[in-house]
Amino acid sequence: MKDLEARVSEAVRFFWSTRTSQNAKQSASGRRDAGSRSAVTGGKQMDGFVLLLRDVLVQAGCPTDSICFGTRVELPGWFRAEKQWDLVVAFNKRLVAAVEFKSQIGPSFGNNFNNRTEEALGSATDIWAAYREGAFSPSPRPWLGYFMLLEDCGASRNGVKVSQPHFRVFPEFQGASYMRRYEILIRKLQRDRLYDGTCLLVSSAPKGSLGEFREPDEELRFEPFLRGITAHVAAACKTGLLR
Repeated sequence: MKDLEARVSEAVRFFWSTRTSQNAKQSASGRRDAGSRSAVTGGKQMDGFVLLLRDVLVQAGCPTDSICFGTRVELPGWFRAEKQWDLVVAFNKRLVAAVEFKSQIGPSFGNNFNNRTEEALGSATDIWAAYREGAFSPSPRPWLGYFMLLEDCGASRNGVKVSQPHFRVFPEFQGASYMRRYEILIRKLQRDRLYDGTCLLVSSAPKGSLGEFREPDEELRFEPFLRGITAHVAAACKTGLLR
């Protein structure tokens, strides 16, 4: 996609504008959630990225009706009955791909980071166990993706102390900021093959509203993430899996 950077910038801008409007609506209604939860519970902030991915897959030859988001995104698990993914590519009882789109905005990064870590590990472990046990048979191995948009601010960039009452943590976590911890987490998710493709974007609230973002880790850029799922889906189209 020639205008990829512009489309990503547009998705970033949509994310921040949607959060702002959701906060404003809940504040006006008098039902504002605690902290930034008013925007989180509103949903839809990540739709710009979901639609960008949908458009790229359609350009690669994927049938539009095989790309599900918003509805028909439930997939069976092994440790639970099912889970809703953010985007699912499936056709004719074949699972081709599933993607999670996540974000984290301050000021509370500590507990939220741990929750995101457990969610990412649990979702991958669950779906791969379901695949192993034949939940998607006769599907070949699907492509699994994880995308994260993180707020770039002092609270995410400052180093964080670790408690080591019994054993020392691994060296890469010593004094690492939450931004650095996300880089470590998402890179390990990919290198350990829990996810086939991962991506980390960071953006500050003021500049993000203008569409500005950074990719702090060369290995976790959006372009290779997009290239990975596109190649997998295109190959499925060529082999007749989506026909």
